[in-house]
Amino acid sequence: MAFFKKVQQKINNLWYPQSITVGKPVTTDQVADRLSQISTVSRADTYAVLKDLGKVMGDYMAQGRTVKLEGVGTFYYTAATNGKGVDAPEKVKSTMITGVRVRFIPETTRTSSGKVATRSLVSNEIFWEEWGGKDPGSTDGGEGEPENPFE
Repeated sequence: MAFFKKVQQKINNLWYPQSITVGKPVTTDQVADRLSQISTVSRADTYAVLKDLGKVMGDYMAQGRTVKLEGVGTFYYTAATNGKGVDAPEKVKSTMITGVRVRFIPETTRTSSGKVATRSLVSNEIFWEEWGGKDPGSTDGGEGEPENPFE
């Protein structure tokens, strides 16, 4: 089940549901364990592949390639600039790039009419429940607000 909380936007003072994550992020070990349970690959082999996946993807993307993982989606780089454009194409330089972002597009399947039928990583069976302050998957009660997985 997925969770949401009620959030009031400062710009218009209206209320909206906002999705949240609960508990600690799932670890590489946990993903390796789960993959080994549903495949013929051992946990150790799965773990080793997962540990190297980021480096391999980064190497390909550094070569200007996108990385498409079947059943997951496509990863690619975009360049961030300082926000100051120039008035002629010959003045555009690589030094204007101040950072790199990794972008992700989930894999989709389409119907014969071209409409999106499914997106990977988005279950057709998501059940939304309002956040009540406890992590149902936690062994310690999970009191309080959800953790920020990006800290």
